[in-house]
Amino acid sequence: MFRVAILQYPIVWADKQANLQAAVRRIRRLKGKADMALLPEMFSTGFCTDQPELAETTDGRTMQLLQQTADQTGVAICGSFICEEITTTHLNQSEQEQRQLYNRGFFLRPHDLPTFVDKAHLYAHGGEDRFFTAGNERTVIEYKGVRMRLLICYDLRFPVWARNQSGYDYDVLLVSANWPEVRINYWNALIAARGTENQCYICAANPVGNDGLGLHYNGHSVAYDTHLNPLVHFANNQQGTRIAELDIDKLHHFRHVLPLWKDADRFQFV
Repeated sequence: MFRVAILQYPIVWADKQANLQAAVRRIRRLKGKADMALLPEMFSTGFCTDQPELAETTDGRTMQLLQQTADQTGVAICGSFICEEITTTHLNQSEQEQRQLYNRGFFLRPHDLPTFVDKAHLYAHGGEDRFFTAGNERTVIEYKGVRMRLLICYDLRFPVWARNQSGYDYDVLLVSANWPEVRINYWNALIAARGTENQCYICAANPVGNDGLGLHYNGHSVAYDTHLNPLVHFANNQQGTRIAELDIDKLHHFRHVLPLWKDADRFQFV
């Protein structure tokens, strides 16, 4: 069994110190109980799209502290944060720095190299496209023999981006999100749809509480198996951690017996 812990709890608006402490405290309790922990989107800040001063590099304090926590607990950690990359160009004997911001997903393995995945679909209605650069890599994350894809919040709305084209591209779809209550019915429908059409397990983490923009989040974090049976789910506005046990051999057997992926439409990304 591959054990995914889904964490549903409030995020303190723009307070990295408080949010880091909250996440680390919860993850430390998972030692010996879970293989990985799934955090909400922008877990350390909330969905602060217009506060570039909150950004850090991939070797900044946030990633360092989470990597230490993964090393100490043996629990891999997945989520997203506001990341900055600074590149230097040399032109006419002078240097010019360019700063780009990303809503960057991360998968931190204990005592191993991390994997980073940038959010591909930026939420223009929330101003994300004015500050962030979109990713374009369909990265497969491998850990303990399990193949995973990470979608970051708004990516969930785009089925082509998540498509399990070969039927065995990945086994688990991870979703790290900040999805407000006002649109939670879409969340419920899209989570079920992405899991169904890709014949995979799907695990999704969403916060609860209020943000700095007046939006309320009521959670609805969940994990489904390939028959859309909820392996774990949360009550409305409930805080806590739930652990989903994923049987990857059972999943592969299901795909072999019912190979729906063979009949799927073929396409190429351009």
